[in-house]
Amino acid sequence: MLTEEEKKQLQQVLVDAHNDFEQGLLRHANFRLNDSGRCDDLVQDTFLKTWVYLVKAGKITSMKPFLYHVLNCLIIDEYRRKKSVSLDVLLESGFEPDSDDYDRIINMIDGQAAASLLMTLPIAYQKIMSLRYIDDLSLSEIAHETGLTNNLVAVKTHRGMEKLRLLYEQQQFPKK
Repeated sequence: MLTEEEKKQLQQVLVDAHNDFEQGLLRHANFRLNDSGRCDDLVQDTFLKTWVYLVKAGKITSMKPFLYHVLNCLIIDEYRRKKSVSLDVLLESGFEPDSDDYDRIINMIDGQAAASLLMTLPIAYQKIMSLRYIDDLSLSEIAHETGLTNNLVAVKTHRGMEKLRLLYEQQQFPKK
């Protein structure tokens, strides 16, 4: 346990070291990190760790090399730490966060419900609606695959969509 006089002596040693080496430590950290705010934090952490070491009866023969060693260890830890990117930087670089996943989830659930309703359609519409909206084929591709005319495929797609819409509304808002 340190006496008050020893604490004052250690405190004076650290204050002198802070006055003598702070600017050099800041330049060193800034050269390594290029982030002046983070450099200030690391230099302050350097002095804090040095104080903790001194209070635990640590002996420092030469203060300057010790401080640079502690700072270098903190810089290495900073490099290894997972970087966090501020939202402002992301927004400036063109990132736009999806503010609401609710719509996407509802659309996904609605899509699953519509796909299950597709199986309740009459067979004449099931295949065409499946090719059009699940397999994402064009009307001419569907006509080629089924042997129907483009016009007939368009009509069946339209009628199938109307029947599907009716079934969906009946499922969402059943009559009481």
